[in-house]
Amino acid sequence: MPLPTGSYDVIVIGGGHAGCEAALACSRMGLRTCLFTMNVDTIAQLSCNPAIGGLAKGHLVREIDALGGQMAKTTDASGIQFRVLNRSKGPAVWSMRAQADRSLYKFAMKEALDSAPNLYIKQAAIEELIVDNNIITGALTTSGEIYEGRAVIVTTGTFLNGLIHIGLTNYPSGRAGEFPSVGLSASLLRLGFKMGRLKTGTPPRIDARTIDFSKTTPQWGDDPPEPFSFSTHQIKNPQMPCYITYTNEATHVLIRSSLERSPLYSGVIKGVGARYCPSIEDKVVRFADKPRHQVFLEPEGLHTKEYYANGIPTSLPVDVQIRMVRSIEGLADAEIVRPGYAIEYDCVYPTQLRHTLETKAISGLYLAGQINGTSGYEEAAAQGLMAGINAALKITGQPPLILQRHEAYIGVLIDDLVTLGTKEPYRMFTSRAEYRLLLRNDNAEMRLRDAGARVGLVSEEDYGRFTGKRALIEEELSRLKTQYARPDEINETLAALNTTPIEEKATLEQLLKRPQVTYASLEKLYPSLSSLPLDGRQYVETEIKYEGYVRQQERLVERMKKLEFKQIPPNFDYRSISGLSREVLGKLEDVRPETVGQAGRIPGVTPAAVSLLMVVIEKTKRKQSGELDP
Repeated sequence: MPLPTGSYDVIVIGGGHAGCEAALACSRMGLRTCLFTMNVDTIAQLSCNPAIGGLAKGHLVREIDALGGQMAKTTDASGIQFRVLNRSKGPAVWSMRAQADRSLYKFAMKEALDSAPNLYIKQAAIEELIVDNNIITGALTTSGEIYEGRAVIVTTGTFLNGLIHIGLTNYPSGRAGEFPSVGLSASLLRLGFKMGRLKTGTPPRIDARTIDFSKTTPQWGDDPPEPFSFSTHQIKNPQMPCYITYTNEATHVLIRSSLERSPLYSGVIKGVGARYCPSIEDKVVRFADKPRHQVFLEPEGLHTKEYYANGIPTSLPVDVQIRMVRSIEGLADAEIVRPGYAIEYDCVYPTQLRHTLETKAISGLYLAGQINGTSGYEEAAAQGLMAGINAALKITGQPPLILQRHEAYIGVLIDDLVTLGTKEPYRMFTSRAEYRLLLRNDNAEMRLRDAGARVGLVSEEDYGRFTGKRALIEEELSRLKTQYARPDEINETLAALNTTPIEEKATLEQLLKRPQVTYASLEKLYPSLSSLPLDGRQYVETEIKYEGYVRQQERLVERMKKLEFKQIPPNFDYRSISGLSREVLGKLEDVRPETVGQAGRIPGVTPAAVSLLMVVIEKTKRKQSGELDP
């Protein structure tokens, strides 16, 4: 075997979102780090849709930022539309989403990598992992070079044995136009890892000059746009709209008549696809009663004419894709720039990992991203960050950073993967978290900034700004609890807000608990002496309005810690639990778990369902003991 070409503390394999976060974390924590990628020009490529965040995924991005990761900052530098989703619902499910300029995102992330201390980037394909006595020692490239490493983080995305499908034609590829990684997959198999096969897909890209936007509905972002990063003061890029249109019966007839040419329905594709992000073929077959499906036309950037047709991912032949696209309102003359395709790839079943994302079998080997069975940039980046942090902590002899389910969506994500595993591409949803009100967008910094600073990823400037803001928030919460409003001062405002006037003085906190009263409406009459930033004001208002619910969830956290092994009564009637989905109900009745902890580990049984189960068991117990009236 040849002599080592180079030696590093950490080797990161793959330049996608997981790889970037892992490499940056290790290098910023003072370790000599090398990032290997098959193509330096495609580092941080937005391989699928040009967007970051969305339902629950936006929470992950804010948590990455609070811990000192990079994704939110890069999104702010490249974002061309920002929206907070679910504003009409409670703050627990508000989710941030941004359209990103595909090229600007890559350039901004590459700039961050290039400026990171201790970080080296090499364009090379890794062929094999080098292991000695179940300890990782390095990696071998396809050209025969050996690189030593005290830890190796594998973040290969869809490149492991990647196979692209367009119609009944398929060819090896890790992403359109790029070679797959074959040797590394074989190396993992030789090391004894249990592996599976997953599938994802992407829709066609359309030339904007051939779209009739007058027949679509424009959707603009928020004005002013709210940044993802707690450190960003202002979004500087011009903002662009997206456009909404729909498929129709003609579209569906065409798809149904072409299913024999679909690799998905002809049995060519063996990998398991995402249930929650199906191809348009799947939508038409599975939801045959739906007369139409939304198509969300997203700009790929400020300086390109390509639009991403979100909502119609497909692996149908190109000629069918052309006719399908042109059957849609506003797209009658559309020209496809790049066709949609499906891609199959190898994954490692994540139950073989520890909560640090280190493999149980091989010390020093970490896996992050789609190799663990997840789907999405945000899930990948979160894993990459945590794998990087924990690899660096292990090398430096420090305790690991393991986030619990009540501390972060990242904790939910990793616990789900390593405890329950996944047989399909895993996607984060707010329903997966049983403590949603504790895990909000607006309090991610309060929850995780200290942890990020403790491991060395939060700059002194950012941490100083945070501690200053935290002090202002505590001061403001105290003021609202102790400052009183008199009836003659506030009743006119309360009447204008359609809420009951007060007959005697009340604290500002008491008034703010009313649904109709906002922090802004009170501040006009009782201004704060501190210069609390906008996100701090939102945090204060939410904490006060939902204080009772927050305390309730905090008590539930304590109970959860005690009830992991709580017995479920024999012959328990699961149908007595209001709010369980059919899927969850069926799994519980089929398995009949003996304990709540066991129920929580059944794949498909969500944390929210476990919370409901515990509440009903506890109520039943208290009724039987006479503590509650029947």
